[in-house]
Amino acid sequence: METKVLEPTPEGLRIAGEIIRGGGLVAFPTETVYGLGANALSAEAVARIFEAKGRPRFDPVIVHVAAPEEAEALWSEVPPLARALMERFWPGPLTIVLPKRDVIPDIVTAGLPTVAIRMPAHEAALGLIRAAERPIAAPSANRFGKTSPTHHEHVLEELGGRIEAVLAWGPTPVGIESTVISLVEDPPRVLRPGGTPLELLREVVGELRADPPQVRGGPAPSPGTMRRHYMPRTPLFLLEPGLPEDGWEELPRDRCGYLGFTAAKRGFRFGEVLSERGDLREAAARFFASLRRLDSLGLSAIVAEPVPEEGLGVAIMDRLKRASRGVARLNAHSVWIKRL
Repeated sequence: METKVLEPTPEGLRIAGEIIRGGGLVAFPTETVYGLGANALSAEAVARIFEAKGRPRFDPVIVHVAAPEEAEALWSEVPPLARALMERFWPGPLTIVLPKRDVIPDIVTAGLPTVAIRMPAHEAALGLIRAAERPIAAPSANRFGKTSPTHHEHVLEELGGRIEAVLAWGPTPVGIESTVISLVEDPPRVLRPGGTPLELLREVVGELRADPPQVRGGPAPSPGTMRRHYMPRTPLFLLEPGLPEDGWEELPRDRCGYLGFTAAKRGFRFGEVLSERGDLREAAARFFASLRRLDSLGLSAIVAEPVPEEGLGVAIMDRLKRASRGVARLNAHSVWIKRL
């Protein structure tokens, strides 16, 4: 299959909408990352998402709409708090989980009685939904568990030849997936931290659980909650905060990449800096692209510096922790240093 690269013009959106209506797959930009879209009302179309990504069926998919009333038609109940959140944060990087109507196929929700819905703040995404004339189910447009795509070229690297088309916009502005909040729990619970900071959510919600659930078998309550996720091919090690640099003398820096928050570390041959001025918005926007660049270099390891766990830093650290699952965090006595 040849993957068409479409410009997000009226004609490109028309073609992409026809592909969605015909049961095909279209990757498209949002303000967060690129999504892999299919007709959310067709179980057969959504099944193709799982096939293209190699995604397990127990991982639910977010549904994207172009207006709040479209979301309300897909939920079986809409409490006042949901409307308050939509008024404050939509369009934007906030996904809301509520009980679903039967029109949503079970494959979208991994058999759960709830569905996660958001309205993206990106003109191409909204244009595609309107052109398709139906809600669009879309996880991130990459192979399952790997680094999320923030540029159409990332999509083509992983899914070229596996999907019908990609809307080519260039880089996405936020760079971190949406925050997912469940309103079926009391108090409401953040299932995945993301592009809407918890501090802003609390201004509307009040009491808020911010301990994402651990998935231990059965359907995942939200995308992005698997223990190992967002993983580069290169082993990634997360630095312990406050580690003194004099404990690094055995580290082969010429074969390692460094992912720094505000500065690179001396001696590393390859490095990426997320934000020299310490801006967490800039860091989030650059995070996945920086990780992909280091991952493409054939290094022995990537060493990642933690960022402050406030604002968007909570979401960045969530991704770093999941990307480094299964390997020990670096400290002055780490055994892995001697094995590189």
